[in-house]
Amino acid sequence: MTLLDTLDRPLRDLRISVTDRCNFRCVYCMPKETFGSDFKFLRHEQILSYEEITRLARIFASFGVKKIRLTGGEPLVRKDLPDLVRMLSEIPNLDLTMTTNGSLLPRFAQELKDAGLNRITVSLDSLDNNIFKAMNDVDFPVEKVLEGMDAAASAGLAPIKVNMVVKRGLNEDSILPMARFFREKGYILRFIEFMDVGSTNGWRMDDVVSAKEIVQIISREMPLEPADPNYRGEVAERWRYKDGGGEIGVIASVTQAFCRDCNRARLSAEGKLYTCLFAIKGHDFKSMLRGGATDEELAAEIEKVWGKRADRYSEIRSENTTQLPKVEMSHIGG
Repeated sequence: MTLLDTLDRPLRDLRISVTDRCNFRCVYCMPKETFGSDFKFLRHEQILSYEEITRLARIFASFGVKKIRLTGGEPLVRKDLPDLVRMLSEIPNLDLTMTTNGSLLPRFAQELKDAGLNRITVSLDSLDNNIFKAMNDVDFPVEKVLEGMDAAASAGLAPIKVNMVVKRGLNEDSILPMARFFREKGYILRFIEFMDVGSTNGWRMDDVVSAKEIVQIISREMPLEPADPNYRGEVAERWRYKDGGGEIGVIASVTQAFCRDCNRARLSAEGKLYTCLFAIKGHDFKSMLRGGATDEELAAEIEKVWGKRADRYSEIRSENTTQLPKVEMSHIGG
C-alpha cells in the first residue's frame, strides 16, 4: 500500500534517530554553548527500545517505505546498535543505511556489515585538522574519521558517501581539497548547504555557500556536468566529472528547495514522528506503543499523519519562518 500526502508525495524513506547523544559538538548541530556538560539528554527509558523501533519499521515498510537510515545524534554511541541492524535487516526488501561521524567505525564497521547494514554515509567537513576540530569542537582528528571510512569500505559497506556541510567563513576553502581527495578515493562526496535546522546554530543566510557556487568552484578545476537522479525524491543533485572520474552531489535545501519531491519521514529517539526536517512538533508514537496500541491502530495513525502532510518549509522560507522554533537536528538526525 502506498501512502500519499496532500501534495501527492509518497512515503518511501524513513530516518530513525536512535539517540539524541553525540560524541561531537559540531557548531551547526550541537554547539557547546547549548549542549554543554550540564545539558540534560534523554534518559534510556525515554527513548524507543530496539523492539519498538523494529515494530514501527515493519508497519512503515507495509506502507511502501523502501529505505531506512539510522541516525542520531551519533548512532554508534548507542549500546549494541548492531543488534538493531540485525533486527531491521529481517524486514524484506529494505535498503538499510546509516549516517555517522565515523569516529567509531573502526570498531563497528565489520559487525554492522555482518548484521545486515547495506551502506554508510560519513560526515566530514574538512581535511584540514584545524578547521575540522573547530567544527567538531572536541579536538577529534581527521585521520581517525578517514580510518573509519576505510574500515567501512573494507567491510563492504559501499558505496561510501561523505557529507560536508559548508559554512561561509569557516570551511569553504576546504571545498576543492575535499573534492580532489575523495575523487581519488572513489567515495561520493556530497556538499550540504548550511541550513536553519533547529534553533541553536545561529543560522544566517550570509553563512550559506550556495550549491551553484560550490559547483562553480569545483568545475573551474575539474569540469562537471549534470547527471540524472537515481530516483524520484533523491535529496542530492548529482554532478559527474566530465572525464569520467566519478561524481559529487549537492544538497541545496536553502537555494534550490526540493520539497515537491520529498518522500521522507523522521522518527525521533523518543518516538515522535516528524514529517519535515524543519518541523515545529512531532506526533507521539511512543505513548501508543507503550499504551497497548495494536499494529492496526499504529498503522491507522501513520496513515492519518502522512495523509495530512502539507510541509514545504524550504519553498516558503523567509525571515519569519527562520525564526520559528524547530526540533533540533540532534533529535531527528537530518
